[in-house]
Amino acid sequence: MALARFGRQVKRQHGVCVKMTAVAILGLCFIFVWSMFSSPSTSVSVQRESFDDIAEPVASGTRVSKSMGNELEKHDSNDHKKKVESNLKKKDEKKVNGSLPLPAREHKSGKKNEKHVPNRKKDNDKSQLSGEVSKENQENLKQEESQDEEPKNETEEEEVVVDDKEEGLDGEGEEKGEMEGDADLGESVDQETEEVVESENEGKKIKIKGPVFDPKAHYSWKLCTTRSKHNYMPCIDVESGFTRLQSYRHRERTCPKVPPMCLVPLPHDGYDSPVRWPESKLKILYKNVAHPKLAAYMKNHNWLIKSEEYLMFPQNQSEFRGGVVHYLESIEEMVPDIEWGKNIRVVLDIGCSDSGFVASLLDKDVLALSLGLKDDLVDLAQVSLERGFAAVVSPFARRRLPFPSGVFDAIHCGQCTMPWHFHEGKLLLEINRILRPGGYFILSTKHDSIEAEEAMSSLTSSICWNILAHKTDDVSDVGVKIYQKPESNDIYALRRRKNPPLCKEHENPDAAWYVPMKTCLHAIPSAIEQHGTEWPELWPERLETYPDWLNNKEKAVDDTKHWKNIVDKSYLTGMGIDWSTIRNVMDMKAIYGGFAAALLQQKIWVMNVVPIHAPDTLPFIFERGLVGVYHDWCEPFGTYPRSYDLLHADHFFSRLKNRCKHPVSIVVEMDRILRPGGWVIVRDKVEILDPLEAILRSLHWEIRMTYSQNKEGIICAQKTTWRP
Repeated sequence: MALARFGRQVKRQHGVCVKMTAVAILGLCFIFVWSMFSSPSTSVSVQRESFDDIAEPVASGTRVSKSMGNELEKHDSNDHKKKVESNLKKKDEKKVNGSLPLPAREHKSGKKNEKHVPNRKKDNDKSQLSGEVSKENQENLKQEESQDEEPKNETEEEEVVVDDKEEGLDGEGEEKGEMEGDADLGESVDQETEEVVESENEGKKIKIKGPVFDPKAHYSWKLCTTRSKHNYMPCIDVESGFTRLQSYRHRERTCPKVPPMCLVPLPHDGYDSPVRWPESKLKILYKNVAHPKLAAYMKNHNWLIKSEEYLMFPQNQSEFRGGVVHYLESIEEMVPDIEWGKNIRVVLDIGCSDSGFVASLLDKDVLALSLGLKDDLVDLAQVSLERGFAAVVSPFARRRLPFPSGVFDAIHCGQCTMPWHFHEGKLLLEINRILRPGGYFILSTKHDSIEAEEAMSSLTSSICWNILAHKTDDVSDVGVKIYQKPESNDIYALRRRKNPPLCKEHENPDAAWYVPMKTCLHAIPSAIEQHGTEWPELWPERLETYPDWLNNKEKAVDDTKHWKNIVDKSYLTGMGIDWSTIRNVMDMKAIYGGFAAALLQQKIWVMNVVPIHAPDTLPFIFERGLVGVYHDWCEPFGTYPRSYDLLHADHFFSRLKNRCKHPVSIVVEMDRILRPGGWVIVRDKVEILDPLEAILRSLHWEIRMTYSQNKEGIICAQKTTWRP
């Protein structure tokens, strides 16, 4: 009835008005019902996708200027763009040891059972406020790093921990398998104080790190009870689960899961201060290197003789009949381009079989680095180090040596018994990798078998090495072959058989840390931005020559001036160090080699160590005519105990951040490789130096000097003969 009455009213004079009113009422009812039952996501209001553009709250009592606010807005917007761009790039990049690839090199680990970091994804549909690091904390950390005195060519940035692994925001971080277990120390609290911010959606952990060393920790020390006793090399010697029939040393570098926290004992008969340089070229104290196998070795080799308390090295006596001087002169006669000390400056000597070769090269201003092999049970590398010659211990079997590609001017293997042609020639291909284009491989052997000689000839031909000379010396009865590596890729294209093949373009020839040897040939560098395209300047001009491929030449020049100024005005005069007792020096975090260059006039050689997570500057260090290695300081170094007279660590510990689970183990390693009476110079932040000083005092080291200014400081300490 109501509908019929309404219909009749519509037909009357005012029916149109009633009709419009009814439509309006129905429309309002529809909007009301729709708003009640619709989802919040479809509402008219705008919802934020993220809070990246909102600055972190400022603590009460802190003033923020208008300009600072603008800077924060710019920083945040740029930061957001960088994160999106970096995340897009990460999807196409391979992981390296559980972290992102380095911009200049990749050290791909060959270890098993390692954790890999998944690619981080940006979720634009969810809030990420809880997963962001405070912008103030990031800027404060960067400001603290910028206060370092050294010229920073490439500083490291704040690190992010993802699934308990680290990676730099700039992609420069790198982590090889972390060690497990607890230190054998009575620490009252954890080694680091951390604030962990975790995102609920992504499972991302970001650590704002506390001090490297716990200032409240207490340390108690004990002697190592290892199989190799006073010659213990943790990553080389077999110490756990060994049997009498087992090999004395690992076939490859194998470090304990927990870094050693014990102190290596002194030799049984004690340890006296080494003979000073240059007298140590001719004699050393026998008890400092005493070894049962060394005594047996001396009976059949005339280049080292025991005389009372000394081990003597008669001048010009060597494995080569006629003397090592005659041997070197004959090499230079066969290939006149080998100008020792001018064209040839950096040489790798494989095996340490005769340190007289290294000594004679040194007289010609050639810096030879001896490679002590893991199966050298006579410990000739230790003898070489005690004499004051550069040496490093490393296995040479399946993994690459810790050097960049194309850096040695010449490589020598004297009285060589290496099976170069075994396993598809892997060992010789590794020599080819680290030999400079146009560089020389000098091989001396006695009475090679016909089969071995034919195999070697076939292998060197397949990699296009040119035989420059082949001669059997009438005096020494030693057959000497001198090969030369190609200087360009043209000759590779002329090979009938492409075996070994060329390596793929994406394979980094400089990647060396825990990287297996390859059975391929890396292409000769040809681009101007690659190192190795040209032979360096003659020595000594090459020391201060900065090639075109070097980035930031100005910073390299400043680094050289910076260290020359510090060494001349502070280290040589203000530390109380008797530099006549210093010969073997290590720079634990070398950048451009400026510290080593500054000490060159002091008749000192420096082992420049470039950490694997730092920018790769080691090729330039070799280009200058200096030597060095890659190393991960979360592990022990490849050398004998008591190898160095001085260790230098410039802002070394502050750059560790929280890469190593047991940073105190690095101080223990410093104690292992430093000689009694040796020195350490540490430049760093005061917050690091204060607890470090307490650790050194617990080791009974004598603190000779401390100095601090503007939150930066320096410690100069001397190791004693104290053992627990």
